[in-house]
Amino acid sequence: MMSGSSEHAAHAPPARAAGALDGIRVIDLSRVLAGPLCTQMLSDQGASVIKVEPPGGDETRALGPPVNADGDAAYFTAVNRGKRAIGLDLSLPGGREVLLRLLEQADVLVENFIPGTMAKWGLDYEADLKARFPQLIYCAISGFGEDGPLGGLPGYDAILQAMCGLMSVNGDAASGPTRIGIPIVDHLTGYTAQSGILLALYHRARTGQGQRVDVTLFDTALSLLVPHAANWMHTQRTPGLMGSAHPNIAPYDRFACRDGDIFLGVVNDRQFRKFCDYIGLAPLLEDGRFTSNRQRLQHRDALREAIEGALRDRAREAVCHDLMRLGVPVGPVNSVPEAFEQAHTAHRGMRIDRDGYHGIGPATRLAEAPTRVGRLPPAFAQHTDEVLREAGLDDTRIASLREQGVLPPRRPPPKP
Repeated sequence: MMSGSSEHAAHAPPARAAGALDGIRVIDLSRVLAGPLCTQMLSDQGASVIKVEPPGGDETRALGPPVNADGDAAYFTAVNRGKRAIGLDLSLPGGREVLLRLLEQADVLVENFIPGTMAKWGLDYEADLKARFPQLIYCAISGFGEDGPLGGLPGYDAILQAMCGLMSVNGDAASGPTRIGIPIVDHLTGYTAQSGILLALYHRARTGQGQRVDVTLFDTALSLLVPHAANWMHTQRTPGLMGSAHPNIAPYDRFACRDGDIFLGVVNDRQFRKFCDYIGLAPLLEDGRFTSNRQRLQHRDALREAIEGALRDRAREAVCHDLMRLGVPVGPVNSVPEAFEQAHTAHRGMRIDRDGYHGIGPATRLAEAPTRVGRLPPAFAQHTDEVLREAGLDDTRIASLREQGVLPPRRPPPKP
């Protein structure tokens, strides 16, 4: 028979599992998208993130409308949940002293200033911070890095899309080279920075040493050119505009049904047979032009014409439902509202509506260390006093820093 204590333990409710990054403290000096997205993802996994903003605030607060009840742009709220915010003027010696105080308790610092800015302030990683904080992981996000022909220059998502060839393969003959409709370089840079930080944390767990993590929009943009760059390197043929089609696979494209567009992604012969049998194109299976992907690529125009004719009078919902259950990849070309109205979006928890906050849910899930959606996006300088008291500053010192202009007053962000 169990003892009283064992019986009590058996029936006690399970303790809430800690996030994978519980106990990790992050100082976030970044603004706009890549850096804030990175630190938001760290927060979703349990890290404590302190967002440090200059007196003018993160400029993304003003990139509206739409704006929330506090006047912050929806854009800002999309990448800054789960953080505490302080205002701090790092151009002043007192501001830099406060930052150094915060770093005494920090594991990670993330910044995306123009290279050289931190060194100008006496906060260079190698020269000033590494010896003082040997366990610190310092993540610098920039457009091009510190050195090289473009080193030190500012970088922006759309400019990198243009410079690194992404626009050259996006669009069609009518549109010409076109910017991808989301800031994909910034977005992936945020994920790249997160990966680098996690690798550095793992390395530190083995060695006890922090290090600098160098992430650039330039490198990230070039890394997106799969398979276009590999195709060019092997053939020396310059990739061009293909609309929604794929350079290596057919049929892999957008097609019109009676009531809307679908995207069909057939990647092997087995799927092609199932598709043709379902859609009434069985004769194509005996046509030598379409017996393999290589042949289908060579005759993609004729294949497209046949598929368009077969789909023209069919309802897209039925086509997508039936083909997906046959193992043929296909989906409706949804609008943004349609994407978030899907039942599976709710099932996966990918839309968050809480206390007036509306956001996209975390995309990474760990079975034993649950993701959490923490604090709502902070107002400007909302937690300044709280954070500084935790760092050991008393109210007299905080008041003095405020009088010196080191700590900007709380205020609404600039009106759009």
